[in-house]
Amino acid sequence: MAMTGVRETGYWCEATAHTSADRPVLHLGGRLTSSPRLAVWWLRDRVRDVTDQLDRHYAAVGRHWALDEPEHEQARSALANGEAYVFRLYDDTTCYMLSARPTGRTR
Repeated sequence: MAMTGVRETGYWCEATAHTSADRPVLHLGGRLTSSPRLAVWWLRDRVRDVTDQLDRHYAAVGRHWALDEPEHEQARSALANGEAYVFRLYDDTTCYMLSARPTGRTR
């Protein structure tokens, strides 16, 4: 028997690219995860995908972030406390925004 009105917490993760004010935001992917740990894993995998496409100079920040366990713990903590987490990467023309935020959904 399905229960109505029960809130289940999830974490919406998303990757977008912003090129300029007069261009639309490019959606690079999204996923609903069930825990802060899975959300950070998803972000880490997407950061690696983005850095694989960037020149070495621009990719360095993302590669460092992908291995920065203390920063990952801060992200997990923020999500567990109901806060959003955002990581940005830049190149000459684009801002890549990788984010996760808690969300409730009704079952």
